[in-house]
Amino acid sequence: MTTFVRDDPAGVRVIDRWSDGLGWIAHPDEDGRRASHAVRGEDGGVWLFDPLDAPGIDDIVAELGDVAGIAVLSNYHARDAGVLAARHDVPVWLPESMTRVEDRIAAPTVRYGARLGDSGFRVRTRAPLPGWRESVAFRPADGTLYVPDLLGTAPLYRVTDERLGVYTFRRPMPPRDLLGGLAPERILVGHGEGVFEDAASALSGALDRSRPGFPRALLENGASQLRALVGVVRE
Repeated sequence: MTTFVRDDPAGVRVIDRWSDGLGWIAHPDEDGRRASHAVRGEDGGVWLFDPLDAPGIDDIVAELGDVAGIAVLSNYHARDAGVLAARHDVPVWLPESMTRVEDRIAAPTVRYGARLGDSGFRVRTRAPLPGWRESVAFRPADGTLYVPDLLGTAPLYRVTDERLGVYTFRRPMPPRDLLGGLAPERILVGHGEGVFEDAASALSGALDRSRPGFPRALLENGASQLRALVGVVRE
């Protein structure tokens, strides 16, 4: 398999459906399993998180309502944010300290602090490794948590029987400052399908097993994660 497929997608696989949202994977056969999400905000508008374009995706998203904004929460997830922002005539929303994305999109941007507009999501931003800025978004009203890169369910994130895994090169330093203490009802990730059953226990388990699982994760997934890292840095 290829880590990230750069060709135009031929179709789309819808994932993570619930009453206020859904996700999709534009390239289901790639190792990286890049996932995008549409979530209805508390304002009634639909927010697209780290989206990749795909055939028919506008009609699928329209089931939830009109697009209110595009949210990019990792500085390596510019993806097709500019394309979708232009098509829906909305801005791309970036956390105040987010780097790199503005140079890679052709669309108006809005910078914000701890709250993503009127979506109901609260956002925290950190630098997990040098050159990498990542934000996580949590909505207390319904327990929806979105994590772009630090957590994932794609095979290159998980070892043994893990349902949810920490990014390989952060396993020695699990991101408890960002995620500890949260009790989500559902976890959406930027790579793979979301976690909808016992999400809080999946999160605590991923953090607890992060460091002990590092040697095996490095052996099994280290090369794939390194290839993925090199690929996105070159974009």
